[in-house]
Amino acid sequence: MTIPLTSDARLPYRDRPGLLALILGALAALGPLTIDMYLPSLPSIERDLGTTASMTQLTLAAYFAGLGIGQLAYGPVTDRFGRKRPLYFGLTLYVLASAGCAIAPNVETLIALRFLQALGGAAGPVVMRAVVRDLYVGPAAARLLSMLILVMGAAPILAPLLGGFTLALAGWRTIFAVLTVLGAACLALMATALPETSTTRITIELGTLARNVRALLGHRAFVAHTLTGAFSQAGMFAYISGSPFVLIDLFHVSPQRYGWFFGANALGFIASSQVNHRLLARSTPGHLLARGTVLLAVMGAVLVAIALTGAGGLPAVAVSLFGYMSCLGYIGPNATALAMEEQGSRAGIASAVLGSIQFGIAAFASSLVGLLNDGSMRPMAGVMAACGVACFLAGRVARP
Repeated sequence: MTIPLTSDARLPYRDRPGLLALILGALAALGPLTIDMYLPSLPSIERDLGTTASMTQLTLAAYFAGLGIGQLAYGPVTDRFGRKRPLYFGLTLYVLASAGCAIAPNVETLIALRFLQALGGAAGPVVMRAVVRDLYVGPAAARLLSMLILVMGAAPILAPLLGGFTLALAGWRTIFAVLTVLGAACLALMATALPETSTTRITIELGTLARNVRALLGHRAFVAHTLTGAFSQAGMFAYISGSPFVLIDLFHVSPQRYGWFFGANALGFIASSQVNHRLLARSTPGHLLARGTVLLAVMGAVLVAIALTGAGGLPAVAVSLFGYMSCLGYIGPNATALAMEEQGSRAGIASAVLGSIQFGIAAFASSLVGLLNDGSMRPMAGVMAACGVACFLAGRVARP
């Protein structure tokens, strides 16, 4: 049952998308910070905890899995109780789990705490997408999502650099202490600056929830666009999972230099998202999405060729990864906007299902890179290429 509310707190933000992007961007940036800041420390965690590269990569896979499961739970909760209260709970859990990660005695405990950290952090992406859908649809929603990438884009650029220097100065445990402080600051910001944008409350009934989920999974455009975004994101997370070992262990890049490589690729992603933002003034999200999926599949094939032949060495790898990541700026915002466009009455559950599917596939891709680890860049390149092809195929299905 849908319960209308009398007030409309959304109106102050409809004419100020820049301010809304700044607020939501701070929330959305916490996820990339949590993933990217500790990437340079993965080899150090492996040595310090006396474990293997595969087990260390499971700390990433556990985080991705927690994001997927957590988002599925937050969806109906945000439709029932509004956007802010679930966010308070999630961020509080995130802060507590982050503090636990800083004192984890072994890799098994770290994996479990990373999962809890993700369950808390999962509230952020659900609330962000639901708030955007509360206020905008179509090209306007895609433009706002592109603006969000610009605001939150500083995180993947600065996070590995900050993580590398923190690692050099104080060790990997301090990285999680910093994340604890950032989570607490984000919680304070959301409590004071983010208004409630949901003007209805949908009661949580298992029958209604099941019908909504079935309706979403039977909605061709929603599923196809969700999978298009999911496979592109899975390719990115395969890169996130594999690149520390490929660049630091295989090509002997220092943790500090790794931050510069990672930041450059993030910059390519941000730049393409802003080009996408401008192109939306005279093109459609579907047209730009189709072009992006083609380019992603091509760049994945190039990565596999380099991995198999070794041609070009580190410069070729760096350029190819930059090209692959740059394609994502044309896919993520458009695929998300198109998936959510017709889901206004169930934006929360739609956002949750979308996020769960995307991070579930991303967790599998990340785990696969670790499981296939053979001391070369072939597992990372192969998984990224497979994700590029799957993204292209899903994009073809999504076209009307």
